[in-house]
Amino acid sequence: MSKPKVILFFGFLATFVHRFFCIPMSNRKRIISPSMLSADFGHLERDTKMIDRSAAEWVHIDVMDGVFVPNISFGFPVLKAITESTDKFMDVHLMIVEPEKYVERFAKAGADLVTFHIEATDNVQECIDLIRRSGAKVGVSIKPATPVSAIEHLLPQLDLVLIMSVEPGFGGQSFIEGSTDKVRELRTMIDSKGLSVLIEIDGGVSRHNAGELFEAGCDVLVAGSAVFKAPDPEEEILAMLEA
Repeated sequence: MSKPKVILFFGFLATFVHRFFCIPMSNRKRIISPSMLSADFGHLERDTKMIDRSAAEWVHIDVMDGVFVPNISFGFPVLKAITESTDKFMDVHLMIVEPEKYVERFAKAGADLVTFHIEATDNVQECIDLIRRSGAKVGVSIKPATPVSAIEHLLPQLDLVLIMSVEPGFGGQSFIEGSTDKVRELRTMIDSKGLSVLIEIDGGVSRHNAGELFEAGCDVLVAGSAVFKAPDPEEEILAMLEA
């Protein structure tokens, strides 16, 4: 091969590698996962169909037991009803103690991703294994006081890490300052290991901080009140995606 052709070949190869393996953070895929906790429970099918029409790719289902968090929310029947009204990805967030007792059931009930709290169980590996065997994707969540270093050893086994930017249990709370720094730390940790783990954040998310969160390294933003209390929820979702 002549020298000019060699130069052209390696130039093409370098461009290919850069484009497909060194994707800038600003080009990372953006996903909005509206939280049904903020939907109108009296018109759940209507609100689910709105999400189904929207640019949101996921639907976030918060499951609370009144023990791990001071509130009670959805169970299996509600998850089933929501899955019957949309074909979107079911993003199920368990805020319950001893999640190992229920993760398989949620996967079988329609969850595409099952996320549990590392603080809620002494059987983290069992939860991961049960979810994986059930065919769902595996997520682990950490509360605001839990450092990202607590889940570093688990990253090779995970599909997603959910950073809580409010105290779990209630919708409508304000974003906790410092949460964006945790996203940056986690993104650096994931990238340094060459992993493809997604970062999701939940709590106080709106069009006003969506851009900063995506740039910090988030892949998925959970938004409840910002979507469902907006005059035009579908437009609000677009605004967050384009922030």
